[in-house]
Amino acid sequence: VCACVRAFLHAYFRAYVCRKVPVRDRGLMSGATRMIEKQREIREVDKQLQTHREEFELKTESLQRRRDEVKKKEEKLKESLLKFDKFLKENDSKRGRGEKKAEKERDAVRQKEGEIEKLKEECAVLEAWRLRLQRRVEKSAFYWTFLEQVLRLYEDVWELLGRFATLLSTKEQLRQRESEVQEQADGQRGALQRHTEQQSCSILQKNNLLSQLQTELDQIRSNALRWENTWYHIQTTAAKETLLLGQIKVVTLNLYHMMGGTTGQEKGVAIDDTETQLKKVSDVIITDFEPLTLIHINPHQLQHPRHPRPTPICIPLQQIYRWCNLNCTPH
Repeated sequence: VCACVRAFLHAYFRAYVCRKVPVRDRGLMSGATRMIEKQREIREVDKQLQTHREEFELKTESLQRRRDEVKKKEEKLKESLLKFDKFLKENDSKRGRGEKKAEKERDAVRQKEGEIEKLKEECAVLEAWRLRLQRRVEKSAFYWTFLEQVLRLYEDVWELLGRFATLLSTKEQLRQRESEVQEQADGQRGALQRHTEQQSCSILQKNNLLSQLQTELDQIRSNALRWENTWYHIQTTAAKETLLLGQIKVVTLNLYHMMGGTTGQEKGVAIDDTETQLKKVSDVIITDFEPLTLIHINPHQLQHPRHPRPTPICIPLQQIYRWCNLNCTPH
């Protein structure tokens, strides 16, 4: 801090105190005037120095106060650091004691868990032994109950022996009866097996027959579908032929009327008599008409007069007759 203050004063003195006073003309000033001027300059310099000294004292006091505050803060920080260090040491000691205590507790827990596992194993062994003894007791209880019932039923030993002999003979009879029943059951089982095999063979034959019949049925259905298509084609063709026949009859009737023929009268031809109508039309055409000459005119030739005139084309009566059959409409 002193070095900073010293540097500040030195810079201030060089800037303000050591500045040069403007030199006046020495020939115009007397010695008293120069002395008064110097005194005035000295007073101004003293005044400036006093002002700077006061500012310096104020700044020094301010720096001292700040220095005191910094010292106080340093002392507080030192105290805080000491307290924090003490707290850390206490915390470390507590943590160490806690870790040791936790380690001891974990060791105790592991020890208790090992003891619990051992006790569980011992309990499982004892439980298995108890169950085994209980099963033996349950098995042996039957004999105890049987003997108690025998003592209640037969007080005399000879009576018990007689009953035992009777039970032995009855057991032998039941064994013989069981063997007979077993033989009968074996015979019935064999018969059932044979019957099952026969039925299986019969079912297999029926399945084969069913498969054959199914194949025949599929073939018959295919043939029926083919004949249905043929029948539909025949019906369609017959309808077309019938329509064509009707058109021919109508055209023939129209030609017959055009040739002057009559129908429905005593001398006329019946409406349904198409053959007679055709015969009369052909007779009229053959006897009364010669080959016709038709002029075929091209539409382009009509639009362009420079083209040559069309030439006549001869068309036979058979073509006229065919054209009439195809294009005449009924009246």
